[in-house]
Amino acid sequence: MTIAAPAGRPANPNFSSGPTTKRPGWSLDALNGAALGRSHRSKAGKAKLKQAIDLTREVLQVPATHRIAIVPGSDTGAVEMAMWALLGARGVEVLAWESFGAIWVTDAVKQLRLPNTKASVAEFGKLPDLAAVDFDSDVIFTFNGTTSGVRVPNHDWIPADRKGLTICDATSAAFAMELDYDKLDVVTFSWQKVMGGEAAHGVLIMGPRAVERLESFTPAWPLPKLFRMTKNGKIDEGLFQGETINTPSMLCVEDYIDALNWGKSVGGLKGLIARADATAKVVYDFVARTPWLGVLAEDRATWTNTGVCLVFTDPAVAALPKAEQAEFAKAFVALLEREGVAFDFGSYRDAPPGLRIWCGATVEASDVAALLPWLEWAYAQLTPKLAKAA
Repeated sequence: MTIAAPAGRPANPNFSSGPTTKRPGWSLDALNGAALGRSHRSKAGKAKLKQAIDLTREVLQVPATHRIAIVPGSDTGAVEMAMWALLGARGVEVLAWESFGAIWVTDAVKQLRLPNTKASVAEFGKLPDLAAVDFDSDVIFTFNGTTSGVRVPNHDWIPADRKGLTICDATSAAFAMELDYDKLDVVTFSWQKVMGGEAAHGVLIMGPRAVERLESFTPAWPLPKLFRMTKNGKIDEGLFQGETINTPSMLCVEDYIDALNWGKSVGGLKGLIARADATAKVVYDFVARTPWLGVLAEDRATWTNTGVCLVFTDPAVAALPKAEQAEFAKAFVALLEREGVAFDFGSYRDAPPGLRIWCGATVEASDVAALLPWLEWAYAQLTPKLAKAA
C-alpha cells in the first residue's frame, strides 16, 4: 500500500532527545545579555551564575534546605561527582533499566569497585522490583530512562526513614516531572534536556543528608579536582553560589537563563509539565490507533512524557533478526530526515530498534501532530520492500 505524502509539515522538525529543541520563539537575540569576554569570577560573571542557580530553585521549586551547584561534564559529570564524593560509607544498590543507568552500575562495580554493591537491572521496557530495594544502602537510580521511555511512577517506594542516601539522575525528568526533594538526597540533570539549553554543564542539587555525608565521610580513593566539594572538611559553600570549579561557558549560562525565564512565562513547573504531558499524549493517542507501532514501556504507569520510545509491532518487522530490525528502523528515520520532516528521532543505539520522539516542554504539540501522518507515510513506503524481501 502506498499513500500520498502529507501536505502539512512540522514547523520545527527537531525531535532530538538531547540537546533538545530550543524553546518556541528562540533566536540568537536571547543571548545578547551574556557576560562574554568577562571572567566567570568577576562580579558580572558570578552574578550571572547566581542568577541561573536562583532561577533554577524558583522554577523547579527546590526547597531552601537543598543546595544547587553548576558543575562540569553535563549530567554525567554531576552524577559521577556525587558518586565519587559520597559513596563508600555503606552498601550501594544501583538500579538500571536503560543505557545510562547501566553506566552508573559500571562506575560503582568496575571503577570505584565498591564492596557490598548490588546491581538491580531490568531489561528495556521494564523497571526493577522497586519494593525490594534496600534503603539501608545508598541507592542510585535514573528517575526517567532517556533511552527506554520508562520512568518511576512516583516516590512512594522511597521511605522517609531510609538510612542510605538516594542519588537520582533526573536529567530527562527535571522540568517535566514532579520531584520530591524530601525523598531525593541528590538530584542531577543537564539543562540541554527538557529546557533545550546548550550542553556541557550539569546541575547538582544536594539535600541536608548528602551534605552531612560529605562533611563526615572521606572516601578511600583520591578525588580529582573536578569532584571536590569540600574545603577543610566542610562543604564549599562558594560552589553553591556560582563559584564553579572550572570555567563555564557564559554563553551557555545565558542561554539557560533565557530558558528558565521562558519556563516562568509558561506557568513555571506546572506549566512545563503540562506542556510535556500534552505533547506526549498526542504520540500515545496515535500509537493506540496504529496497529504497527507500540510503546516500549510495558506498564502504562511508567510511560514517560519526554523521550517517548516506540517499537515496531508489525509481525513482518518483529519477525526479522535483530540486525535487520535495526536496519529497518534506520531506513525509517533516514527517509523522514531526507524529507526534512523530522531529525534525530531514532532509538538509542543500545535500545531495541524503533523510534524515540522527544516530547519535552520546548516541543510544540502541533509539531508532533504534524509529524505523525509522516510516520504513516514512511511505513507505507518501506513495508512493500519487506514483503518483496520475504
